[in-house]
Amino acid sequence: MLNLDRLRTLSAVARHGSVSAAADGLHVTTSAVSQQIAKLERETGQQLLAKNGRGVRLTDAGRLLADHAGRILSQVELAQAELEAHRGQAVGELRLGAFPTAARGLFPAALAALRAEHPQLRARLREMEPDESVRGVVRGDTDLAVVLDWYNRPLSLPEGLAKAPLLDDPADVAMPSAHPLARRQSVELEEFADDEWISWPQGEFCHEWLMFTLRSKGIEPRIAHMAEEHHTQLALIAAGLGVAVAPRLGRGPVPEGVSVVPVRHTMRRHVYAIWRADADRRPSIRAAVGALRMAGKSMEGC
Repeated sequence: MLNLDRLRTLSAVARHGSVSAAADGLHVTTSAVSQQIAKLERETGQQLLAKNGRGVRLTDAGRLLADHAGRILSQVELAQAELEAHRGQAVGELRLGAFPTAARGLFPAALAALRAEHPQLRARLREMEPDESVRGVVRGDTDLAVVLDWYNRPLSLPEGLAKAPLLDDPADVAMPSAHPLARRQSVELEEFADDEWISWPQGEFCHEWLMFTLRSKGIEPRIAHMAEEHHTQLALIAAGLGVAVAPRLGRGPVPEGVSVVPVRHTMRRHVYAIWRADADRRPSIRAAVGALRMAGKSMEGC
């Protein structure tokens, strides 16, 4: 009899490409992964992993079993979803992912509501960027993720995922209070053509969006600094080191020395929840989406 936990471990190694990455995805140690694979090899009487330089690769038998494992685990998840739906209660564990400002702006209220209304549901949150969230949901490492796209740059989703809109998040321009445009009622991005910008790190979805948006308006961006956290970006702006796009979700108090001015042609991020379609009937998914929508509704107009 093949053990599901060991099949899940082998599937994680196949998806992630290494023992250490599989351990990170499963939230266990590398030694725990190695032990599970060793037990699975003894159970099957086959070598499943082979050394490949400083890493490992799946053997032919390993790839064969990993392919079956993916299908088996999908069927198990579908069965669990059906059973949970039959019971009609949000129970068990729910693995959640969210980009940082959603984790800060939406999840404290949403998680508190889930705990109060569904005490048998164990929700676990992990911060991650949208692209990583999508991969996690597809792989099955994450049950539900909150992701975003921009009004002019949609995020493509693979087949097999369901989604629900949570809120639209307007974005302003943050600038030093001494900036010539700081006292304006509204601004246009073109007015910052000569400014230095503070951006998200290169390779992140929002950084690529900023480059695309500024260039579409005839501005060749001059990126002075990169920072992932919005609070860090605002601190750099307070020191007079540049301007930045500042979404409102999870922003918190604006520090002294920073002025935030709306853009005349409103820039918005679309924020929504995604999950695997085969888990669509799980009451825990529906409960989480409902809690996040209520948290999002309380943010609108802030």
